[in-house]
Amino acid sequence: MVLGEPQILGQLKDAVRMADQAGGLGTYLHQMFQRTFAVAKEVRSTTQVGANSVSMAAAAVKLAARIFPSLKDQKLLLIGAGEMIELCATHFAAQGPARITVANRTLERAQALAHRFNGRAIELRELAAQLYEYDVVVSCTASSLPILGKGMVERALKARRRLPIFMVDLAVPRDIEPEVGELDDVFLYTVDDLKDIVQGNQDARRSAVEQAEVIIDTQVGRFMHWMQVRESVPLIRALREQAEDARRYEVERALRLLAKGDDPKQVLETLSQGLTNKLMHAPTQALNESTGDERRALAETLARLFRLQ
Repeated sequence: MVLGEPQILGQLKDAVRMADQAGGLGTYLHQMFQRTFAVAKEVRSTTQVGANSVSMAAAAVKLAARIFPSLKDQKLLLIGAGEMIELCATHFAAQGPARITVANRTLERAQALAHRFNGRAIELRELAAQLYEYDVVVSCTASSLPILGKGMVERALKARRRLPIFMVDLAVPRDIEPEVGELDDVFLYTVDDLKDIVQGNQDARRSAVEQAEVIIDTQVGRFMHWMQVRESVPLIRALREQAEDARRYEVERALRLLAKGDDPKQVLETLSQGLTNKLMHAPTQALNESTGDERRALAETLARLFRLQ
């Protein structure tokens, strides 16, 4: 549903792995999935279809990375415990921040979410006393009034000795007073800011679709050719078995002649002649028995098969 996101590809790989372990993949499905994964890798590495963030949570992480060299050294505060905060927690946790704290009006909900990410939980009333500890703040609650005011953030900045704070307000109406964005050392982004970023990135991804489709179409053509070649496998196997029977027969006859004491040079000559006669008998007979257009078509086919001028 989200162009360029890798989640479905990951689910497909898991499904194929399970099917393979259960013995549910035959030759065709195995080959098809391996080529599918190779095409997916080529598309992602040669086009921009997956290069930009198209979810607000992912965009928030990318913005934070512009402020801080590494999120591994930063402390993250999540305000709220709903679906959007849960999504943000997943994206930020993947960066390995130094600490994750969830603040919520209901402590039990905060604890449940914090537990999933090895974090801690606090109540909203503790924000004023602890806000200064955090480098990244993401808020999304259902509050009708702002939770973080300009005064509270000013006091936090003073306690931080002007270390910057990156803040994301995903709530509607806002959780963070707009005036907070006017403070030095505060980088405040709202849901509208992230929407603009996401929309621009979606447009960039759409422009890469045409390139991706060219790659896919080319590889589909190659796979269909492989399937057509596979249709000839039984015929090729039969041809090889017939040639092997002829070879085995002539070798056994040659060994018997050598055991009798016949001249090895003559035995080899007889072996090669016998093998040639056996391999050429069927196509020669088919050509001699055909007439008209069938004969001409067969002659062209034989010339192509044996690469005759």
